[in-house]
Parts: sequence; C-alpha cells; structure tokens
Amino acid sequence: MGCSTADVASAVRAMAAVVAEHRDELVDLDRAIGDGDHGENLKRGFGFVVTALDSSEVGSPAAVLKLVAKTLISKVGGASGPLYGTAFLRAATDLEEVDGSSVAVALRAALDGVVARGKAEVGDKTMVDALRPAVEAAEAVKDKSVAEVLAAAAAAAEAGAESTIPLVARKGRASYLGERSAGHLDPGARSTALLLRSLADSAAAS
Repeated sequence: MGCSTADVASAVRAMAAVVAEHRDELVDLDRAIGDGDHGENLKRGFGFVVTALDSSEVGSPAAVLKLVAKTLISKVGGASGPLYGTAFLRAATDLEEVDGSSVAVALRAALDGVVARGKAEVGDKTMVDALRPAVEAAEAVKDKSVAEVLAAAAAAAEAGAESTIPLVARKGRASYLGERSAGHLDPGARSTALLLRSLADSAAAS
C-alpha cells in the first residue's frame, strides 16, 4: 500500500485473494461459535469489491476505501458487512495522502467506527481484540514508513486474535454459548489479523 490510488486498489485486490484463500478456515472458526458464515460472507463481499473496482474509476485512495465500504455494507450479510464496511468508511475520512501517520489515523478512525457500531471492547471476544492493539501499535510507530506502520499493526493484530482463544464471548452470537465459547479463536479477530497482514505485505512489496 504505497502512496498512489493504484497501490491502494492493488492492496484491496490482495485482501480479496487472502480472504478467498482463508475462506474455509474462517467458516470453521465461525461454525464453532457462530453461524458458520463468516468466511463465505467475507469471500463473497470482497468478490463484489473486486468487481466494483473493475468497473469503476476511482480517483483517490479515499475513494477506493469508500467503494470497499459501500460494497461490503450493501452486499455482505451478518455482522461482518456493516462492521467492516463502517471500518473502511471511517478509514477513508481525511485520507488524502498515504503515509505512516495517515495510516495510523485511518486505523484509529476504523476502530472508532467499529466500536460505535458494535459496542464491543477488548475482552469481549470480537474483532476489537485484534483491531485495538493493532491501532495502538501503529500509533506508536506512526512516524515510520507505511510498511513499518502496517507491519506493527499486523503483528499486534495477530497476537490480539490469539488472545481471544481463552475468552468467554460477551458480544454477538458467540455470547449465547457462554462458557462454551472459551477455547476457540474468534473468527472476526482472525479475519481482522488476516486483512492487516495482507495490507502489510502489500506495503512491503510496493
């Protein structure tokens, strides 16, 4: 994810490929504590995103993210469409140029959007358990390059996702299981970590 609109669009396409690659894993994780549709919903949603990118003229990095947001919100069922759509929509705000500092600001905005919509906090066993530490890690190195900021965010998200395994879910369908939700990796936290790692890989390659 470099400074150009094309770089951002390419990073989004790479995210779609990662989601497709991990579709079955996300389905299995969600089947253990949820509806079992997280992987398929995200794969379909990002498939629609790629189609939208193919048929649209986007003139800025922010416009790419807004297109992603609009597509996910309109095409993806369950909680993941509105939550990820809100994250991308908030991240697009004020993203005029892509540098380390603006990426950290965009991630913070995405987190704030997810928390406002989902009302979850760290410890609830949701994507916030991956996203909040990712934001804090990004902000700690915001004066570095885009690649370094996203690498820090991705590593923190992966650790945050792993931290959900022993937790008892307090939000979403998984919360209906009570104590039985413990011992499972949260699918939303896992997909958040996957997307951030994909962005970090794209930034490192650009």
